[in-house]
Amino acid sequence: MNPTLPAMLALLSLLLPGLASARTVYRCVQSNTVSLATAPEPGSRCTPQQIEDNAVQTPNLWGNMGVFSGTLYEREQDGALVYSTRNLPGSRVFLKFTVATPPGEPAHEGLGKVGTPQLNRHAKQFKAAAKATGVDDAWLRAIAHAESGFDAGAISPKGAQGVMQLMPDTATEYGVADPLSAEQSIGGGARYMKALLRRYKGDRVLAAAAYNAGIGAVTRYKGVPPYAETLAYVEKVSALYVRYREAMGFKVETPAK
Repeated sequence: MNPTLPAMLALLSLLLPGLASARTVYRCVQSNTVSLATAPEPGSRCTPQQIEDNAVQTPNLWGNMGVFSGTLYEREQDGALVYSTRNLPGSRVFLKFTVATPPGEPAHEGLGKVGTPQLNRHAKQFKAAAKATGVDDAWLRAIAHAESGFDAGAISPKGAQGVMQLMPDTATEYGVADPLSAEQSIGGGARYMKALLRRYKGDRVLAAAAYNAGIGAVTRYKGVPPYAETLAYVEKVSALYVRYREAMGFKVETPAK
């Protein structure tokens, strides 16, 4: 089943016990992820949201910037059946749903594919950018690999350009006059990543999420936005980072959670 988000929320509200006029859906945050539930989730920080009787027109409780493909789970809690988009212990699949990230959002999966590290691609530029900014060379390469596959001429459908796939406003902000110059793109991308890592106190997962979906989305969700594109991107970059660290002979580190 692939209902729209309003239909899924309507289903959540209809599953609630009690009178139809007293429908509440809980927006729960746990481990930097957001879920919707018909009852407060154990271990989550949950906020009740009232749903109007005409539930098909309910608001987007994920936030202001879209949602993701997922699963609605059923489980027993305090002697009653409850439903949640988080797979908690004792849960079973009730239905799967898909809602696309709204058009115009910067979230993307990236043009590069997970594969063998390419240490020869723009090696001098990455080394220089890493030295200038203090950002891990392997991390910059992982970002570039995921973003463009190291293609200096890459232009995404959403308008990102160059090796580091900088959006025009970001390129301008970080001093990139020619976004299709590998040297300028890598330097600007490194400066941007340095700022993100400083903002998130060295948390590479949050930095990657912000690089992908924007700082605003990370702020709204208080963590990694639950967009399908962003989740796939963060997983891709994290996997590539481990591979580049290994290929460059460094100790393997798991990105911060």
